[in-house]
Formats: sequence, structure tokens, C-alpha cells
Amino acid sequence: MKKFLIGIGILSVLSTGFIALNAYRRVPNNSFGPGEHIEYRVHYGFLNAAEAIVDVSPTLYKVNDRPCYRVNVDGRTVGAFDLVTRVRDTWRSYIDTSAILPQKFYTNLQENSYRKEENITFNHEANTVKAEERTEKDVFNVPDNVHDLISGYYFLRTIDFNKISSGQVIEVPAFYDDTVYNMKVRYRGKDVVKTKQGKINVIKLNPVLPPGNAMFKQEESIRIFVSDDTNKVPVKVEVDLWIGSMVMDLKRNEGLKQPLKFY
Repeated sequence: MKKFLIGIGILSVLSTGFIALNAYRRVPNNSFGPGEHIEYRVHYGFLNAAEAIVDVSPTLYKVNDRPCYRVNVDGRTVGAFDLVTRVRDTWRSYIDTSAILPQKFYTNLQENSYRKEENITFNHEANTVKAEERTEKDVFNVPDNVHDLISGYYFLRTIDFNKISSGQVIEVPAFYDDTVYNMKVRYRGKDVVKTKQGKINVIKLNPVLPPGNAMFKQEESIRIFVSDDTNKVPVKVEVDLWIGSMVMDLKRNEGLKQPLKFY
């Protein structure tokens, strides 16, 4: 009997350790997958200002012993804007396929004379983040299920907005530029917007901006219109600046879970 109790104790300890090592959450995802390709065009008034391409690699990558989507976001200025403010930015996130959490995050920013290149590694078991080029002293403590800028957006795409009340704020912890903060997005219900491809049913979202921001007019100066379907991809984004406004329109897409339904 004593040996039996000791055996049960050992199994309990081992199983507890096993659970701790495999404590990743599981997030159902029917909204995106490998091979998704989306292109956007940004207008400032009547001028073409920039272009952005969002790509989910057709193949999966293993990072930190976890299968991951590799998502690239490339942004660049065009036309007259490129002569005044030259931007060539790349962000890359390796997103855990089952937990929808980042394992690595890469940035390469080229904005006029400004340059920044950095690789960030996430350790979700220890709740830490570290830049690969730095020393061990530069390890940051982060909350559970912390995101980078890209993975936070992809996590929002997995949310069932039919179960959320209009006006409700969704908060997602995120880490960027050595800082932990809460990405806050307010759900504003559903609507129909007109695009160059036609009208489409959308979900309305407002990223909640901190007060006193030098660029934006008010707390909810950014309005994101997301397709009200399985994909939940932005089809239009409107931004109110202190001087003028910007609009980002969907230009082209392929590899979505289902075709977008314009009418």
C-alpha cells in the first residue's frame, strides 16, 4: 500500500510537470492559414501615399519546437511621398499555430535616415522576452499570452464577434520597443461599407489610442472595417490626423479561407 501511494505521488509530480511544460492555450482558428496574401494601398487625400503587403508563408516553420505560421508585413511609401518621406519597413512574426502566440518577432525599419533591425525571442513558459543581439541583462518580464504587433492582429481575427456586445473593449497584452502595453480595440457593431470592389458587410473596430497623441485628433481616430465572414480581414481603414486624413483600401487578395463577398 505504501509503495502504491509513493507511486501515485511520483505520477502526480510528473504529470504536473508535464502540464506545466505544455501549458500553451489552444485557440480555435478558422480565419486564416498558410498561403494567404493581401495587398493594400494607402491614400492621403487624393494622393497615393504607400503600399503594404501582408503574407502568410505557404509552409510552416518550427520555432522554439513549435509549429508556426511565418507572417511578413512589408510597407513602403510611393510616388511623391517617397520623395519626401522614404519608408521601407518589414515586420515578421512567427506565430504558434495552435496558441496563436508569437515565438519570434523581427523588425527592419528604414525610414529616411533612421535604421533599426532587431530579432525578439518569446519564452511563454518563463513569461520573458529577449532581443537576440543584447546581453542576458536585457530580458523583459511579460504577462501571460503576450503578443507582438502582428500576432495580436491575427489573434483578433479568431474572435467570434457575434458573442461580443457593441461598445465592448477587447484587450490584448503586447510587447514592442521594450515596452509592455495593452492593445485595446473597441467593437462598434456591424455595417456595410463601399469599396472599389463593391459593397461588403463589415465588423467595425476602433483601436483605442492613448489621450494626448501628437498624430491623431482623438482617442478613436482609427476606424477599421473588417469583413463580416470567416476571414475577418480589414477591407478598409480610415485614419483622422491633425492635418488631413488617410485611407487604406484593399487592393488584391488570394489564399483566403473563403472568397470575399462583394455586392
